[in-house]
Amino acid sequence: MAKNNGILKIEGTLQDLTFYKGQDGYLVKTKSGVSKKRIMHDPAFVRTRENLSEFAESASAGKMLRLALNELLQQAKDNRVTSRLTQRMSKVQKLDSVHLRGQRTVQQGLTTVPGRLLLENFNFNDKAPLESVLLAQYSVDTLNGEVSIPGFIPKINLSVPEGSTHVSLRSAFIGVDFSTGKFSGSLSPVENLELDMTPTDVLLTPSSVPTGTGNTFILLLVEFYQMVNNNQYALRNGAFNSLCSLSVA
Repeated sequence: MAKNNGILKIEGTLQDLTFYKGQDGYLVKTKSGVSKKRIMHDPAFVRTRENLSEFAESASAGKMLRLALNELLQQAKDNRVTSRLTQRMSKVQKLDSVHLRGQRTVQQGLTTVPGRLLLENFNFNDKAPLESVLLAQYSVDTLNGEVSIPGFIPKINLSVPEGSTHVSLRSAFIGVDFSTGKFSGSLSPVENLELDMTPTDVLLTPSSVPTGTGNTFILLLVEFYQMVNNNQYALRNGAFNSLCSLSVA
């Protein structure tokens, strides 16, 4: 694959070259000379089929987690979150030491401590990582999903983007079974604060705990707003909002 730096920004196929527009601009790649039928049946492509199978599993797991977090993701995500999460799921999948290559699963990878750690501290908006936004100590209760930030002073304990006047904090306690595709969980009430020097003991408690099997995720969402005529509006359409997984069990 190469980048098309020419004057003409074309899309489509020309002889053996395919031109298309991606996130990095206009790109060009050569057409594959191998048919799909051969890839799927020829013994010479067994490794390719294994890789395709495992990629599909990783992509499916990433999609499942995004669906479980859809309400929060609408407030904080970057345009590469899908590919970044798929890559992270692939790393988790490779920690599956039970199944054969081509059959490894994310769910099995998450039975390992290293696998769960790979999904902890994952920032869904890479442009606003939590460690750069929230400048305060917090604690997480893995039994009920509570996130506590004692003595929180917005103007000191946040990296405040220009133009913001208020901040909202919200946590989520989500359970996902990647083997069945089922998920459950809840969000905490929103803690909305003015960006001033007033200290607040923030305690975010989700309304219920996840049910069923699988893994549990505790997440924190930080949203910035601007007050205009007594109404709060998302600052720059949420570009500075942060969503991060604090715990995976």
